[in-house]
Amino acid sequence: MLAIAAAAATLTGCGYERDRLSSSGDGRLQVVVTTGILRDLVANVGGDRVRVASLVPDGADPHTFEPTLRDVRNVVYADVAFSNYLLLEEHSVVKTLDANLRPGTPDVSLAEGAVKYAAEIIPLVEDVNLDTIWLGLRARGGRGATRASDVLLSLTGASGPGAVYGYLTGTFGDTDVYFNSRDGFADDTATLPADAHTHMSWVFTRPGTYRLTFQASLRADAAAPPVPVGRPTTFTFAVGVRPQGATVLDRGHADLTVDLDEDRLYALYDPQGGGEGTQTEVPAERAVIDVPAKALAEIPGDPQFRFLGRPGTPIYQLPQAVLGKHVHGEIDPHLWQDAGNAMAYVKLIRDTLIARDPEGAATYRANADRYLAELDALDRYVRRTLAAIPPERRYLVTTHDAFAYLAHAYGLRVAGFVTPNPATEPSLADRRKLTETIRTLKVPAVFLEPNLAARASTLTEVARERGIAVCPIHGDAFSPGVSTYAQMLRANADSLRRCLG
Repeated sequence: MLAIAAAAATLTGCGYERDRLSSSGDGRLQVVVTTGILRDLVANVGGDRVRVASLVPDGADPHTFEPTLRDVRNVVYADVAFSNYLLLEEHSVVKTLDANLRPGTPDVSLAEGAVKYAAEIIPLVEDVNLDTIWLGLRARGGRGATRASDVLLSLTGASGPGAVYGYLTGTFGDTDVYFNSRDGFADDTATLPADAHTHMSWVFTRPGTYRLTFQASLRADAAAPPVPVGRPTTFTFAVGVRPQGATVLDRGHADLTVDLDEDRLYALYDPQGGGEGTQTEVPAERAVIDVPAKALAEIPGDPQFRFLGRPGTPIYQLPQAVLGKHVHGEIDPHLWQDAGNAMAYVKLIRDTLIARDPEGAATYRANADRYLAELDALDRYVRRTLAAIPPERRYLVTTHDAFAYLAHAYGLRVAGFVTPNPATEPSLADRRKLTETIRTLKVPAVFLEPNLAARASTLTEVARERGIAVCPIHGDAFSPGVSTYAQMLRANADSLRRCLG
């Protein structure tokens, strides 16, 4: 756990590029939030009675942002904290909040809490769109865990004709190696929040049958030692050979699952590619995970993948389904893309500030009423603007699966988002699928988030080949010229109308 006193002392006098909270006693409520979008909502409700700062800077991706000791300062001084949660933020951001807030400080998860104010939440539906099974990791259940807990899954042994690797490729191509049997098993551990799952890639260097043994454990908080969950559990992989076993996992979506409530490990599997709600349990001793001959690939030349061996060397790979570090739960966390949900956030923020600062109740209510009227007008503007797009052109193709609420609330359809195998160049099949989607649906434009431009080469290349526009859309973060929530939603509506209509 980061020590409050030590962190505060370390940070005294340091320069800080974003808004700072303070202990100067100026009478204002000190509020820390996770993202710029939440910062704007709180500022509109709090007005001059609050000083608000966000941990994730504008333009950064909350899914991947890693806080530093500088960010701890704002947490230490906060009187109130707001996060989106539903596993939107990188786990270390949430842990920084929970570990460093002073005792008794309100620590509000807006997405969950806003449901009481009529916010509508929808499942996160992922189309893995791969020719092989997508194999991820999952933590399930909550016994003994909080949102600051770590569920650890360690590779403790591996047998087979070659080496095995498990790794994740981030948004900008950086790799995070979880498992590497070539150098032993001293530090081969993946870490998840409770009730979450993650995408990852699996690589095997030679064909044959492999048996991988895992041990799970739970670390309740940063200061607690890990406690084992279940017994060591072995999973079988058939790599480039015919799988033989009671239950062959060969398509769709599967997760190696740590179940905290039942104190055991097993596989969750859905051949149709659904999430936890459609997956069925498969005991480890009955499961055989198929890594077929068509999974044969070559180690890419990018230095990020040198840990796999010499570039061009053949490998068998189950690819990561979605580019980027994408640890999440079963509910889509991007609620604010529906202005009605943002209004629910505002009501929860209002009531939280009133409870913490009763003397400001009249101000908070007046500010919230004004802002809710503004958001109601914004909602009607977005609805009216997008209704002007002909129904046959209301298809959304983006770089990031963050717009289900926008589509659900305003009559669009998410036709696709970029999900190439990030460890290799996009295949001809990947490009054909994207091109065919655009051609068949007669999509006139694709949409690119400014802060994710680096991961969109396939999208922009296909758009150029098809002679269609690449237009801006904002998902998780502001950008130059778009620095408030109202500006963001209005800019998205205008861009969609201009490029699709």
